[in-house]
Amino acid sequence: MNEENAAENETSQPHPLSAAARRCLGVLVEKAKTTPDGYPLSLAGLITGCNQKSNRSPQMQVDESDALSALDELRAAGAAREIQGSGRVTKYRHAAYEWLGVDSPGAAIMTELLLRGPQTAGELRTRASRMHKFPDLDSLKTELDSLIEKGLVESLTPSGRGQTFSHCLYTPQERLYLVDKIKKQDASAAPTKSAPVTLEPVESGSGKSAHDDRIDKIQDRLDSVTAKLEALEKRLEFLES
Repeated sequence: MNEENAAENETSQPHPLSAAARRCLGVLVEKAKTTPDGYPLSLAGLITGCNQKSNRSPQMQVDESDALSALDELRAAGAAREIQGSGRVTKYRHAAYEWLGVDSPGAAIMTELLLRGPQTAGELRTRASRMHKFPDLDSLKTELDSLIEKGLVESLTPSGRGQTFSHCLYTPQERLYLVDKIKKQDASAAPTKSAPVTLEPVESGSGKSAHDDRIDKIQDRLDSVTAKLEALEKRLEFLES
């Protein structure tokens, strides 16, 4: 009996999932939070959610066979359940809170990472707020730290501006590819040695250069544009549903 319980506990622990299973799990949690009236999801609804154009990266073309295999994987892991819907239509619901050991804010962050891949803290705050409100960046970072401690999230780049975070449910091969991709992106974005860097003088008593001020203003504009794009994506998602 103890061996059976040990095996069950091992199955229920978070572990790497296939790309289709990660997408299906992310969609189930997302729809439960954003469109509760249409949740749990039928197979057709799940496939539509997996293949929608907004709030997804990369774009996928999941068919019925892919979705059923992914659901089998999630049920075996203890991350999803099959239920009988109205009219005897089979529907599916997630068990992400129990499987991942997270609450609402943690689930929102994990869902965005599952649906869109690696992101910065700023991107996560903007995007995850459609499922759980994060009043400021510090509240998001506190939740990120908790997820990192649980082994659910990791940082792919050094701390600082532009630090990128990822979930830990990739397969080993996918993770190696992902790390290599991030390194190449960082290398291509690095300034060339031939380009001189001119430092602006620091104003007396300010402790901050004009160069830093410009960077902050650019970051604020990027955050504003990102928020507008998120609103457009949300409207597109509503029109597609």
